[in-house]
Amino acid sequence: MNMNMIKLLSVAMIAFYLTGCGIQSIPRSKNSVEASQAEIVNQYKRRADLIPNLVNTVKGYAKHEKSTLTGVVEARAKATSTTINAGDAASVQKFQQAQSGLASALSRLMVVVEKYPDLKADRNFRELQAQLEGTENRITVARQRHIQNIRLFNDLVTVFPTNITNNYFFHHKKMAQWTTENVETIKKAPKVEF
Repeated sequence: MNMNMIKLLSVAMIAFYLTGCGIQSIPRSKNSVEASQAEIVNQYKRRADLIPNLVNTVKGYAKHEKSTLTGVVEARAKATSTTINAGDAASVQKFQQAQSGLASALSRLMVVVEKYPDLKADRNFRELQAQLEGTENRITVARQRHIQNIRLFNDLVTVFPTNITNNYFFHHKKMAQWTTENVETIKKAPKVEF
């Protein structure tokens, strides 16, 4: 074999190794996790942006429900001030707790709304409620994508042969998976009584 053939084979082997060993797939997977996390934050921000209009609409009808409205505003402030870092399990948990607090406050607000038929019939309120429901669906889809992207990334950094590349070049740790705050409560079947 001549020298050019050896060089060509060497380049082909290096190219084959680089495409199958995680050199490209690990950073791409990490980028996907970051993008899906940004999408979650974006959808939560969309929900937070709807809340002031929703609160103002309810205020006009339910003036004596001040504590509920204040709770929603405070929960929104906490949720929007909490940041998230996919590589840090504590920040993910803190972010999830803040978002759960906001969801809980919104649930209490919707219970209050049931007392006011005129409010439920208000066109602005109905539109805001529909947008909020759509946003909740978007959040669910974004969270599902994020969970899948984290799983794929964790597979790349822990499963052979890409884990070897990770251990020698990148040194990424497994990312904390997105979870729910009240796992034990969810495990129990709801009690139905008539």
